[in-house]
Amino acid sequence: MIKFLFDRDTWQEVYDSLTKNKLRSILTMVGVWWGILLLIGLLGSAKGLENSFNRLFGNFATNSVFVWGQSTSKPFKGFQEGKRVQLSLSDAKKIEENIDGIEFVVPRNQNQSFVVRNFLSGNYGISGDYPLLDLVQKKNLVNGRFINQTDIDEKRKVAVISDDIYKQLFQKDEDAIGEFIIINGINFAVVGVFDKGNINMGPSDDIHIPFTTFQQIYNQGDRIGWVMITGKPGADIKQIEQDAKLLLKNLNRIHPDDNRAFGSFNLGKEFGKLTGFLTGMQFLTWFVGIATLIAGVFAIGNILLITVKERTKEIGVRRALGATPYEIKRQIVVEAVFITLFAGVFGIITGGWILIALDSAFGQGDEAVLVNASVSIAVVFIALIILVILGTLIGLIPAFKATSIKPIEALREE
Repeated sequence: MIKFLFDRDTWQEVYDSLTKNKLRSILTMVGVWWGILLLIGLLGSAKGLENSFNRLFGNFATNSVFVWGQSTSKPFKGFQEGKRVQLSLSDAKKIEENIDGIEFVVPRNQNQSFVVRNFLSGNYGISGDYPLLDLVQKKNLVNGRFINQTDIDEKRKVAVISDDIYKQLFQKDEDAIGEFIIINGINFAVVGVFDKGNINMGPSDDIHIPFTTFQQIYNQGDRIGWVMITGKPGADIKQIEQDAKLLLKNLNRIHPDDNRAFGSFNLGKEFGKLTGFLTGMQFLTWFVGIATLIAGVFAIGNILLITVKERTKEIGVRRALGATPYEIKRQIVVEAVFITLFAGVFGIITGGWILIALDSAFGQGDEAVLVNASVSIAVVFIALIILVILGTLIGLIPAFKATSIKPIEALREE
C-alpha cells in the first residue's frame, strides 16, 4: 500500500480523473471545504468567547457566593416582621467552622466617603478588607502592594486605590506610592494602585483600607456588610449557599422559612450556566460542522459514482489486462480520500484566515468580544482524521460499484 501511494502512475491517474471535468471537481470539493470551514470558524469563535469570559472572571474565585443581611418577612421568637438583619464577624467565623466544602470566608465592609488630595476631591466607595481578599478576588496591581496582615494588626492608615482614582487625584506619571489622601478627615498613605478592570462583583471597589482600620474610623464594631464564601474545587456551591443561610437564620433567630432575611448572589451557579452555554455551543458546532462534512462527502461519493460510470470501459480494459478488484477499489478510494483531504486542508487554511480576521476585528483591547479566537492542533488533527475516515467510507461505495461490473460487459459499454 505504501509503495502504491508513492507510485507516480497512481497520482497521474488521480490528476487525470480530476482534470477531465474541472468545474465538477471544484464543485465536488466545495461541500467539504465549507463544512471544515464552518467547523474551524465556529470552534475558534467559541474558544474566543470562552477566553473573553475567562479574562473577565479570571480575577475571581468563580465557585463563590455573596451573602448579606436584609430584613425579615416573618415574626419569630418575639421579633416582629421587618427586623433588620446585621451580619457580624462571629457569623462569618461560624460559617467557616460549621459548613463543609468551604475554602475561604471573607468578611467585607464598605462605605461612601469624601476623599481629598490637595485641591482635588471626590466621593468614592471605601472598602474595609482583609489580605485574604487578594486570594479570592485577585487585584491586578499596577504599582505597590495590597493590604497585608501587619496593616490589619496595627490598624494602619494605608490605602490601595484603583487606577480610576489615581487618574482623578494624581497627575499623569506621578508616583502615588507613599503619597497621602484624606479619607473621612484622616490621612491615609497610598501603598498600592490596581487596575479595576471591566467587571466588579458587589459594590464598586474604589479604595481598599485594612478591615480593622475601617472598623475604627466608621465605628463598625463587630458588624460586617456582607460575606464572600468560596467553595473548594468541586464543592457544590448551591448547597453551601443553602447551608450558610440556614446557619445564619439559626444564629440570628430568624424563621427557617424566611426567604427575605438574607440576600445572596451565587457566582458559582451563574458561572456554571455560562460554562454550560459554552459547552453546548461547542457541541452544536461539532454537530453542525460534521453534519455539513458528511453532506459534502456524500456529494463526493455521488460524483465518483458518475465518474465510475463514465470510466466503465476503462475499468473493463484494466480488468482484462489483469488488474484485480482490490487494485480498482484501492485507486478509487485513494481518489476519494485525496479529494476529501485536499478540500479539507484548504478549508482549515481558510478557517485560520477567518479566525485571524476575527481576532483583528473583535479581539483587541480591554473590551474584546473574542479573545484569541483559535483552535488547537489536536482539533485540526481530529478534523483531518474524520476527513480520512469519511473519505475512505464514501470511496468504498463507487469502488464496489466499479468492481461489480464484469470485464466483458464493461468492454461492451459504449
